[in-house]
Amino acid sequence: NSFFSGKRVMVTGAGGSIGSELARQIASCGPANLILFERHEESLYRIDLELKQREERNLNGGNTINSVIGDILDEKRLDEIMAKFQPEILLHTAAYKHVPLMEDNSGEAFKTNVIGTKIVGEKARDFGVERFILISTDKAVNPVNVMGMTKKVAEEIVRHLAEDSGRFETPTKYITVRFGNVLESSGSVVPLFREQIRKGGPVTVTHPEITRYFMTIPEAVSLVLQAMAMGGGGEVFVLDMGKPVKIVDLAKRMISLYGYRLGVDMEISFIGLRPGEKLYEELL
Repeated sequence: NSFFSGKRVMVTGAGGSIGSELARQIASCGPANLILFERHEESLYRIDLELKQREERNLNGGNTINSVIGDILDEKRLDEIMAKFQPEILLHTAAYKHVPLMEDNSGEAFKTNVIGTKIVGEKARDFGVERFILISTDKAVNPVNVMGMTKKVAEEIVRHLAEDSGRFETPTKYITVRFGNVLESSGSVVPLFREQIRKGGPVTVTHPEITRYFMTIPEAVSLVLQAMAMGGGGEVFVLDMGKPVKIVDLAKRMISLYGYRLGVDMEISFIGLRPGEKLYEELL
């Protein structure tokens, strides 16, 4: 609370699963200004409406939420917004993250995840942002897919900016936080399984042995905020997500939770690994 209270905070990708939860938790810390930067109109509208309704209920004066339509690849728009609001803290969550889709759209993944991170990171330096945090992924470790590789390069860009910051004595501290799959985030397996179960199955799993690390969205975001407050600059924080979970076990539990019996009312179908998928994710 004390870290964000009274600060001007900007979140890129603020309409996404992680960005919107960051906005919720930061809004509750009493920032002087919260700038929500997002290119997708509908998702920005939803989080803007939610936070402004919360402000009205709290009767705390309001007017701290500024929702901005913009693309991180548009340098002129970024210059305009950062000059106007002068953020002190910048959380960079805007990214493409869907592994198979990015295998087929590698140029777009590169533009947004790599070039976008470079642009936003450099703007943070140019406008004297105190702390810049990159949201990264365990898929950046020994990457075998386009998405993971673009996030790995994004991490390297942030590391380079952190080294330059120390060398040139610029005020910006650059921090990276890396975590695994986030339950209920857009494109994640839980909403997919839920929809398949509602339709009567089968529930599709790529491989009997595939595992992933899981966290809830609020848990992941609260740890991101802690890492941001702790970071001295240049670090990569890796969140402790416990033991990896077998996806097939998750599917079995969800089938049972919905009141169905595996092999009687509902089947699990193994469909093979998708392009760019690993059997196991690594943290380091």
